[in-house]
Amino acid sequence: MRLQQFVLGELEVNSYLLWDEESLEAACFDPGGPPQEIWAELTQKKLKLKYILLTHGHYDHIGGVNELKANTGAIVAIHAADAEMATNPNLNLSVVFSRPIVVTPDQLLADGDVLCLGAQMLKINHTPGHTPGGICIATSGLLFSGDTLFAGSVGRTDLPGGDQATLDQSLQRLVQLPAETRVFPGHGPETTIGREKQFNPFLKQFGGE
Repeated sequence: MRLQQFVLGELEVNSYLLWDEESLEAACFDPGGPPQEIWAELTQKKLKLKYILLTHGHYDHIGGVNELKANTGAIVAIHAADAEMATNPNLNLSVVFSRPIVVTPDQLLADGDVLCLGAQMLKINHTPGHTPGGICIATSGLLFSGDTLFAGSVGRTDLPGGDQATLDQSLQRLVQLPAETRVFPGHGPETTIGREKQFNPFLKQFGGE
């Protein structure tokens, strides 16, 4: 399994390209801005983009979806609870912060779903709180945490659909993962579950060191 990170859009969203080296099937997580760099990587490595996976429906994480789908035909997938957000510029906040963006999902995800890239499996973990349909995606000791968990912080809950008590429940799930799990958040640097349990002030209540 190989991974490439791109920082896209005005809010500097971490967009990730993950692919299976044997089948060359790939998934892109949260293409948040113009996806030319992603398309160049796909072309150079002759990858087949199978999925565009959205950790949630906010505009800064979906800005490049339509262009990338048009170029690749990839399946756009989001949790069912954020499906309306993706299609509604008022709910995804693109009306407020940017141009109106409408993304129509091809597949609605649920907690526990498993998607395949060649022989590799991607597990969907529903982690609401930042948004009702927020997800983290786990595979091979990696966790793509969207805006649920950051290095030293967590997702904000003061936007429509956010709820702190719900986010706390989601974080409590994540701290049960192995300490060595590498975390790739929607913004900011990579971290690990162990590091966040030790240093993230928002995780102290869940048994952080």
